[in-house]
Amino acid sequence: MPNTRRNHETSESFESLRYALRALRREILSFRFDYPLDIDPEAGPKDSLHYYLYSEKLTWSVMAMDPTGVPRARNRLTGVVYKPAYIAWWGLVNLGHFLRHHDEPSRVAFLKQIDWLEANAVVRGDGSVVWPNNFDSLQAKTLLKAPWISAHDQGLVISALVRGYRITKRPRLLDLLQGATRIFEFNVKDGGVREPLSTGSGALYSELPGQPIPGILDGFMSSLLGLYDLCVETADPAVEKLFRDGIEGLKTMLPTWDYRGRWSWYASREYLCPPAYHRLNRVLLEVLARLSGEPILAQYAEAWKTENLSALGRAEIFLGFLITKNACRVRNRTWRLSRAKVKAFAASEPTTTLQNAA
Repeated sequence: MPNTRRNHETSESFESLRYALRALRREILSFRFDYPLDIDPEAGPKDSLHYYLYSEKLTWSVMAMDPTGVPRARNRLTGVVYKPAYIAWWGLVNLGHFLRHHDEPSRVAFLKQIDWLEANAVVRGDGSVVWPNNFDSLQAKTLLKAPWISAHDQGLVISALVRGYRITKRPRLLDLLQGATRIFEFNVKDGGVREPLSTGSGALYSELPGQPIPGILDGFMSSLLGLYDLCVETADPAVEKLFRDGIEGLKTMLPTWDYRGRWSWYASREYLCPPAYHRLNRVLLEVLARLSGEPILAQYAEAWKTENLSALGRAEIFLGFLITKNACRVRNRTWRLSRAKVKAFAASEPTTTLQNAA
């Protein structure tokens, strides 16, 4: 038994080293300011199947496809898992391929993801419809115990199901959608994803409930797009209010995510975003500026354009990212973590609610 445990620990140590070397190679040698993600101007209206973002050149390096054609995400600390946001995003990208190239395999791939999302929806006792993450996860100091929910998952799933409903007209999809926004009404401490602001104006919706505010920007903004899609589809004033509350929260907290009027921070200023994350933040902000009509969002989106950076500015971002990213790793001692340790940590918690890891 001791030998088995020692062999397992050695195997996990080698796996950690491989992930670390791969991450450093990607962050240093593959650091580039251009990222293949564009805004689709046809997205938004009720009769549109287009999603707001599209790319022909995304890489799917963490994907492990299951035998049915549904993608799973591979991560060092979770293993290979089904992630609702990942499945919904894969579906939306394939729908974009179909709309541009009219290829049947892409349409079939999109509908497979809709089928999976329909089959794996969970109706809670409070009437909320959720798509939980059925794995334990440790993100910095925040432990998320299975099953945990996320505004990011919820928002992307809503956007996918709205388009699935527009294609198939299946009543079950609309039924699920009508319960999907309830967790945006409940505060995190009450089992939802809402973080009310002390200013009393607006709210944030958390990608990782329990994480210090303001949290992860792109996950929050993706949830707002889901709320907007459902508001357009149903004309429900309660959903519109949730969207507007989120926009007010975004306007209030944007300075917290801003780095010197030229770049964005990841989460609660944990480190400067790598270019891919920053590009995602910027284009999501530009889309929400158009949908909400809020000039301040457009101003930040314009300021965050990478083409505004001088050579010196680019060097500052590159070095700033490397320094803050690795400082974050040291702070959280990520090299000491393993899948077994995360599972043991989760098992030691007395409840299935979110805890802040000490």
